[in-house]
Amino acid sequence: MDADLKFSDFTTGEKLRLAGLTARMAKRGIADDGTGNVDISDLQARVKRIENEALRRKTGKK
Repeated sequence: MDADLKFSDFTTGEKLRLAGLTARMAKRGIADDGTGNVDISDLQARVKRIENEALRRKTGKK
C-alpha cells in the first residue's frame, strides 16, 4: 500500500489551510531575533493533523 501523500491528495480547503499555516510558520521564523527560541510546534501539529486526515481518506481507513 502506497502511504505517500501528493499535493493532489489534499482537498482545496486543506491546501489553503496548509498554505496559511506555512506562511504563519515562516512569519514566526522571520520574527526570530537570532536566538532560535521561536516555537512553531503548535502549527506543526496542525499540519500533521491535516496530513493524517488526507492519508486516512486516501487509504480508506476511518
